[in-house]
Amino acid sequence: MTLTIPDEVRAKAEIYVGDAAGQEKTRLLLHETGLPSGLLPLKDIIECGYVEETGFVWLKQARKVDHYFAGAGRHVSYAAEVSAVAEQGRLKKITGVKAKEMLIWVTLHEICVDDPPTGKLHCKAIGGLSRTFPVEAFEAEGPPPVFTPRNAPCAAAAAVNGGGQAAAGGKAEEKVGDAVAEKEAAKAEEQEKKADEEANAAGDDGVGKVEEKLKEMSTAEVAAHAEAVAAKN
Repeated sequence: MTLTIPDEVRAKAEIYVGDAAGQEKTRLLLHETGLPSGLLPLKDIIECGYVEETGFVWLKQARKVDHYFAGAGRHVSYAAEVSAVAEQGRLKKITGVKAKEMLIWVTLHEICVDDPPTGKLHCKAIGGLSRTFPVEAFEAEGPPPVFTPRNAPCAAAAAVNGGGQAAAGGKAEEKVGDAVAEKEAAKAEEQEKKADEEANAAGDDGVGKVEEKLKEMSTAEVAAHAEAVAAKN
């Protein structure tokens, strides 16, 4: 059965295209509603849509996926198109999900956890059949994903923007560093010039003193010579 999303529903929805964005949104939705992170192990997601106002969510993947939850000992089949209404601790009005019970497949219409939490997850099928499993049996393997805050740019865009900001910051710091260096160089040059002027002034003063000393010496020699001539006469 093809899942048709009316235009008025799409107009109100957050729509994520591609597997990476779809996987991130799916995990984030499960996290926000308090459901185990591996409950929707879809692959090659084409589109994920979510209407926050009503909780309606739909997922379209490239093909049907059959998954075995070892912790629960159950095979679960996810159609190429899956939908549900998400509430806190609950997915209800589910379409496109079946679980294998003994030798037959039963259609699930609701999956929920207890509130307050008891560590149990309940799967309810059409016809009144219900089964209870430990929540950890449906947790995804590996480290938890890093979620992008709602209404924030995607991770790639944030990385690009962050890189641009870092580069801009680096250039700004570089300009500030250049300005400081130029200021210090000018200051050093000014100090060097002042030192040269002082040295030159000191040198001129020294020369003046030497010349004055020579003049004094010459005068003394002239006086001595005059005294010697007077004595001889």
